[in-house]
Amino acid sequence: MDTQELVDLAAERLGGSVLYATDDFFAPKENLLKAAKPHWKEGVYTDRGKWMDGWESRRKRTAGHDFAIVRLGVPGVIRGVLVDTSYFRGNFPSHCSFEACSLKPETDADALLKAEWLEIMPKSELKGDSENFFNIENPYAFTHLRFHIYPDGGVARLRVYGEVVPEWHREGGLQNELDLAAIEHGGQVLTCSDMFFGPKHNLIMPGPALSMSDGWETRRRRGPGNDWVIVQLGCEADISRVEIDTSHFKGNYPDTCSIDVDGNDVLPRTKLLPDTRHVFVDELLDAGPVKEIRLNVYPDGGVARLRVIGHATDDAKWREVARRINTRVRAQAEAELRSCCGSSEWVRQMLASRPFDGGSELLAGAETIWWELDPQDWREAFAAHPRIGENPRSEWAREEQAGAASASSDTMRSLVEVNREYEKRFGHIFIVFATGKTADEMLSMARQRLQNQPEQELRIAAEQQLKITKLRLMKLVS
Repeated sequence: MDTQELVDLAAERLGGSVLYATDDFFAPKENLLKAAKPHWKEGVYTDRGKWMDGWESRRKRTAGHDFAIVRLGVPGVIRGVLVDTSYFRGNFPSHCSFEACSLKPETDADALLKAEWLEIMPKSELKGDSENFFNIENPYAFTHLRFHIYPDGGVARLRVYGEVVPEWHREGGLQNELDLAAIEHGGQVLTCSDMFFGPKHNLIMPGPALSMSDGWETRRRRGPGNDWVIVQLGCEADISRVEIDTSHFKGNYPDTCSIDVDGNDVLPRTKLLPDTRHVFVDELLDAGPVKEIRLNVYPDGGVARLRVIGHATDDAKWREVARRINTRVRAQAEAELRSCCGSSEWVRQMLASRPFDGGSELLAGAETIWWELDPQDWREAFAAHPRIGENPRSEWAREEQAGAASASSDTMRSLVEVNREYEKRFGHIFIVFATGKTADEMLSMARQRLQNQPEQELRIAAEQQLKITKLRLMKLVS
């Protein structure tokens, strides 16, 4: 797919915003992300100078250069940027560069000015009154950009093309039912037969369509056949509901539609109504796990929105864990891996093994690396856990040891005693996969394992730690 056919991660309609600019004396920074193409107003001036449709700083009379900070509407891997200097002829910057970082979307400008930024595009020459496109080669997902112009001047529009990397935990987790065609959940419109009146990506934008121009619409078909669009879901899913919305399309809606996967029907050819939100549940045919769908419209026309609601498959969840680890900058990936396993050597080797080619490779790598570690590395991982019955330090540990929270005082006293005895015998804390277990069950297991030989017990504890690590890896997206 051509880079400029990818999603504009900075689009205002997705929540993109220019949070800060060193200077916008002649034209406001907010113009940078306007959806409409820039235009020219001959002879129009403001009290500050010539009216310009873009962001324009004053002529710099001191050292340094100007820059703006942009919050992306959705986090993602940036594949290219378009710096549009349309109508800026004698007042465009000579060069530009880009830096990026990954922080919470709500991070304010003051904190962003103090943040650590990673250069993703070096200082590069610009042409005036032109669409300047630059490819970006960086594997990490970002939330914010710092756009530098040298030394000053005006830019009409900025577009940031890339692949959405959803923050699934902010969306409630992949275990929930989600619209997996939505742009914010990583959906993409890969291709379509025609989009003369309305761009293809409108089909999966957030919220209801604002007007007929806010949907996907083809020209009038004068020959045989029908129009169609292919949508890639954010992850592989089992579909439970489909919504096809023809809102605002009254004399130009499709007569019928169908949905297929690899040539097999998911929704048989079905009659549509004008200006209507159609919800299909009982009409859907089981297609198994689905990654891409084809929406056929007969013979042509406009559709405002397409929603494909479903549950991610287990394989898809593991692939998303791998993608998350792959697309995190090193410091973030290191912190997230350490939250899953406290062994420094395991974390180091996992980072060195990136990128993982899917969830199965991630799981295999996690397990292989774990069993190749030395006993002192295992003990380091054990030491990162609270004792069973102690006040857990992390949310995950609290969830895992929830069974101990309602234990009787006698059971808690017994846990303290058995923990002490266990550590004296084996030299490390009692490790157990605690999720779903009651305090009494864990107490019984600890007493039983006290009978083991130290070498045997170390292996059992390592097996329990690996189970905990795998669960926590899955929690990264759930």
